[in-house]
Amino acid sequence: MFRNQYDSDVTVWSPQGRLHQVEYAMEAVKLGSATVGLKNKDYAVLVALKRASSELSSHQKKIIPIDDHIGISISGITADARVLSRWLRSECLSYKYLYDNNFPVSRLITNLGNKMQVTTQRYDRRPYGVGLLVAGYDDQGPHIYQVVPSANFFNCKAMSIGSRSQSSRTYLERHLNEFHNCTKDELICHGIQAIRGSLPAEDLEPKEGQPSLLNICVAIVGKNTPLTILSDEENIFYVNMAKSKGPGAAPAAEEPSASGSDPDDDTPPPPNDPQVAVATMEH
Repeated sequence: MFRNQYDSDVTVWSPQGRLHQVEYAMEAVKLGSATVGLKNKDYAVLVALKRASSELSSHQKKIIPIDDHIGISISGITADARVLSRWLRSECLSYKYLYDNNFPVSRLITNLGNKMQVTTQRYDRRPYGVGLLVAGYDDQGPHIYQVVPSANFFNCKAMSIGSRSQSSRTYLERHLNEFHNCTKDELICHGIQAIRGSLPAEDLEPKEGQPSLLNICVAIVGKNTPLTILSDEENIFYVNMAKSKGPGAAPAAEEPSASGSDPDDDTPPPPNDPQVAVATMEH
């Protein structure tokens, strides 16, 4: 990357047509711990790894509730996520006060994208160094949105962001056809299996005095179900259920992508979702 004097300001373009400050913010997202979002026809689920910055500190909060019908999981700079979450809560509260109804998820994410884009156009602001997975439910059904520091946002069927998230995305691509009609418990298990793919092999083995994959956080929202963050006991229950269903995702290099056509695969495709513009993204 030709940085030199071209990364001293947000709005300075390099000769190659790149905004390095925005790229730095997107790299910060890749350094955060992984988080997964996926949905079926009635529910949207977020699964996030809780990692401590040191052995002497507690785990950082990875899933932040916004309203009864919406929540976010984060990867990147936590301080920036707190700023955005406070703004989202304020928007939802104002909308509910004015219209006595929940803020439509698509409109809220559009407003969030506009807010984040301002920081890429002004010389006195830096981009938000955090990526978001937004799970919500409204009259249009469940939603999973990915929001990146460049202010792009994508309506997804399933997505994973953060460190080593490529293996999680590979798992989601391979099982994408199963999500639409699966049950709530199966959907949570798929999310846990996907997040296992982002862990090193040594972290999957049980440690002394602790079961493996204990430090996860799971949230679910859907039809007749307000946003609920599961307790540690419920997390352990679903982790054991996911382990009984089979191993997690293999490394990405060893797994074929679901986008390729398999002549021997007779699995019918899921019904088209007109609300989804992008299902998966390759990085």
